Amino acid sequence: MRKKDDTMRGALLDAAREIADVEGINAVNIRSIAQRAGAATGTVYNYFSNKEEILLALTEEYWEQTLEEMGKAVTEGSFCSQLQEIYTFLRARIEQSAGKLMNSLGNVETVGTVRMASMQSALETVFIQCLKEDGEIREEIWSENFTREQFAHFIMINMMMLLKMKAPAPDYLISIIKRIIY
Repeated sequence: MRKKDDTMRGALLDAAREIADVEGINAVNIRSIAQRAGAATGTVYNYFSNKEEILLALTEEYWEQTLEEMGKAVTEGSFCSQLQEIYTFLRARIEQSAGKLMNSLGNVETVGTVRMASMQSALETVFIQCLKEDGEIREEIWSENFTREQFAHFIMINMMMLLKMKAPAPDYLISIIKRIIY
């Protein structure tokens, strides 16, 4: 058995991404990916067991890139202003191709949920850092029973729910957060 090559895996994902962007998610299949990448169909199966695994890899890649770009795009000073920017940024991304990719993962929902947990954890880390950097937040609110980490998790869960519901803005959530931390 040949050793897997990261370059070939990348080429296959690039081909799948191009097909999804140009022709739509439904046009992505093993044969079209192989053809676009200039590889044999069997080669695709050496890297991915099925179409859903490819779409899941694209979704993970997309979210990693999104979180990196989000870090550069969030410029506001206060934690609540940053939350507003983060929400707006993520909502725009979901309305673009991220939402289509995520909705295409119906057959691998359990696996996708587990793999996406790392992206949610990364988002929580961003929230924790933003909480630490906002000098206006009352330090005495943090305790053994109410930590930044727990609060960041609470915010992430609620923000994901609002994004899933396609709420236009997280105003109510931000109002609650302001009452708690300032």
